[in-house]
Amino acid sequence: MTDTEAFVRSIQRPTLLVNESICRNNIERMSALAQRSGITFRPHFKTHQSASIGTWFRENGVFSITVSSLTMARYFAGHHWKDITVAFPVNLREINEINTLAEKIQLNLLADHPVVIKTLAGQLKHETGIFIEVDTGSHRTGVNWENTDMIDALLETIGKSGILRFRGFLSHTGNIYSASSKNEIIRLHRTATDRMNFLKERYLGSFPDLILSLGDTPSFSLTDTVRNIDEMRPGNFVFYDLMQQQLGACSYEDIAVAVACPVVASYPERNELVVYGGAIHFSKEHLIQEKQKIYGLAVRFTENKWVPLEPAAPLTALSQEHGILHMDNRQIAAFQPGDLIYILPVHSCLTANLMGKYLTTTGKELDHMNGSYEPFHL
Repeated sequence: MTDTEAFVRSIQRPTLLVNESICRNNIERMSALAQRSGITFRPHFKTHQSASIGTWFRENGVFSITVSSLTMARYFAGHHWKDITVAFPVNLREINEINTLAEKIQLNLLADHPVVIKTLAGQLKHETGIFIEVDTGSHRTGVNWENTDMIDALLETIGKSGILRFRGFLSHTGNIYSASSKNEIIRLHRTATDRMNFLKERYLGSFPDLILSLGDTPSFSLTDTVRNIDEMRPGNFVFYDLMQQQLGACSYEDIAVAVACPVVASYPERNELVVYGGAIHFSKEHLIQEKQKIYGLAVRFTENKWVPLEPAAPLTALSQEHGILHMDNRQIAAFQPGDLIYILPVHSCLTANLMGKYLTTTGKELDHMNGSYEPFHL
């Protein structure tokens, strides 16, 4: 019996498995892209939220990271990461936490509102980097790229603060996730970089060190060389998922995580297999395939990779603990209550956050922010 086989027999409840070799390959490939392009690689750690996986990035020469909250920044600062960008608009109620972190590490924050800049300027105790977030088309947060009057006003306040150091312009091209083809992803990425470079050309004379920072996984997964930006911040690529596969950013073989779910019931007359694995494990993020919502996809684990069942067996319904897989009767007959089945998530970031714990496919435990087995201190 192999280590993996022995480990699989020990699984009792829904368990998030990380295929270490796939994950490491994803990291190496994205790191190589940044090196080949001559730009800074500041990966977003919100997907994995793991100090253990963070060490795999260090082995590829990564020392600057992105996170999505001050809590996450504190966690990674406690694991010796010293250059952290919080890519989320500043929550002014956390000013004490900001000051604590800024004293210990190189902390970079995001802002697009004059009240935020003025408050930081008045209440910060340590020099802190500040990016102006720019909306290049996603319409979530950020100053519209054409609103140079607002940007001028923000930069004037930053310049007078004496404690805020302007780092540059940062954008997340979230609109790419609505693209319908690879060509559209590439077009939206080029539009975003063109809009960012419009700002760089306008302000470079006054701020010769300003950088352009852009983040999303699909566009960086579909290019051989990155041009016209200074820093890339993809995050989901570390695991990938069904959403990325549907966009064409990865193949099934690139997806590094799956949830091992115990089978609890079967109903051949309904073509349904029921598993212990519901919305509290997968989230209710879904894709539409053939006019049907799917929340995951059943796979086999063979030769250290995930292989989708044939015909496809999607996760078509979720309640809090239950998951329902649609299968043909031949497939259902292959599973009995008590067996395990592996399911690829639609959105690995949310699944990883909900599960709060990882095991590798050989049973090695990996640290996770929401279920850390190591204390962290600043």
